[in-house]
Amino acid sequence: MLTQAQALADELVHLRRDIHAHPEISFTEQRTAALVVATLNELGGIAVRTGVAKTGVVGEFGNADGPTIAMRADMDALPILEATGLSFASTNPGLMHACGHDAHTAMLLGATHLLRERFANGELCGRVRLLFQPSEEAWDVEGKSGGLRMVEEGVMDGVDAVIALHVDSTLPLGKVTIRSGWTSAAVDDFRGEILGSGGHGASPHEGTDPLFMLIPVLTALYGIRARRIDPVEPSIVSVGVVNGGHATNVIPSAVRIEGTMRSYSAQVREQLVAEVERAFAVSRAYGGDYRLKIGRGYPAGWNDGRVADWMEQVAHDLLGSEAFDRSAPGLGAEDFAYMTQKAPGAMLLLGAARDDGVVRAHHTPIFDIDERCLPLGAAILAETAARFLRGEVGL
Repeated sequence: MLTQAQALADELVHLRRDIHAHPEISFTEQRTAALVVATLNELGGIAVRTGVAKTGVVGEFGNADGPTIAMRADMDALPILEATGLSFASTNPGLMHACGHDAHTAMLLGATHLLRERFANGELCGRVRLLFQPSEEAWDVEGKSGGLRMVEEGVMDGVDAVIALHVDSTLPLGKVTIRSGWTSAAVDDFRGEILGSGGHGASPHEGTDPLFMLIPVLTALYGIRARRIDPVEPSIVSVGVVNGGHATNVIPSAVRIEGTMRSYSAQVREQLVAEVERAFAVSRAYGGDYRLKIGRGYPAGWNDGRVADWMEQVAHDLLGSEAFDRSAPGLGAEDFAYMTQKAPGAMLLLGAARDDGVVRAHHTPIFDIDERCLPLGAAILAETAARFLRGEVGL
C-alpha cells in the first residue's frame, strides 16, 4: 500500500498546494468542496452528496457484503495572514491553511484512490464512507461546528468504525503518535464582565472599581486548577482577554475577562464551569457584581482501544517500530470527538515537521509541513480501512 501511495505523491502534492493556495474559512469551503467532488468523480464509482453540514461532502463506495468504515478529513482554513513565502501561498489575504487541513483533504483523496483499486480487484467487502468536513476550527451562529452538524445530518448512521489523522508540524517526518483513551480535551469558554459603578480617577472612594476587583477575580480563576481540581485530573483554565477602561482619569464601570477551560472527564468539565462562576462571584465581596456566559465547545475525544491498535499495527508495518512517539496527550480540542461518540474510532497524529530546524507551529503565519508525509498518511488510512474490510481486524 505504501509503495502505491508513493506513486501518487506528485498528485497529492498538487492537490494539497491547490487547496493551500485557496483557503476558505469555516462553512464557506465551496471551492475546496468542488475540488473534492471533481476528484471523486474522476475516480468513478463513488456516490457523492454535497451541501452536507452546509459545505461538506460525503462520498460512499463498496458493497453491502460487509461492515462500513468512515474516514474523515477537515477542509477549513484559519483567519491568519500567511507569512511563509511559499510559491503556493494563500491567494486569499487574511486566510491561511495554518493547521494542515489542506493536507488532510489531499491524503483522504489519496486513500480513496488506493481503496478504489482494491475494490476493483475484488479484495474488499463492505463500504467506505468519506467525510470531507467543513468548519473544524469554528462554530456557526448556533454554536455548532462542522463535525457536530455532520453527525446531526446522519453521516455516522450505519458506520461500524471511524478513523482520521492529523498532521503534527512539530513531530519529525516518519514518526506517528497513536494511543488508546483520551486523545483530545473537552473545550468550553467563558466570557464575563466584572461590574462596578465607575467614577472619577481622583475620587475612587465614591464608587466601586472593577479594575480593583479584577485582581482577586483573576487570582481565583488561576487558583481553580491549583486548589479546586483533583491534581491527578488533567485540566486547565486560561485567561485570554482582559479589557477595561479608555482614559487615564476615568474608572470604568466594567472590565471584560474571557478565557478557555479544558478537561477530559465529564465531572471535571462541570466542576470547571462551577468554579469559574465562583471566581467571578468574588467581585460581590468588593461591592461589585458580574455577568458571565459559558460557551460549550467540543467534547473530549476518545480513541477506542481496538481501533487505535489497528492503526498502530498499520503504522508499525508501514513505517517500522521506530516510528512511534509516545508523548502524553495534550489539551487541544478536536470536533472529531463527535464522531467517535457515535462509533468506535481513533485519530492518529502524523509527523510532518520540515527538517531545517525551524519550528512551524500550528495556527501561526509560518506553519508548513514536509509534503513527504502525504503518501504516508494516505497509505495509513487506506491500509487501516482495507484490513477492517478484509476481516483481518474486528470490533
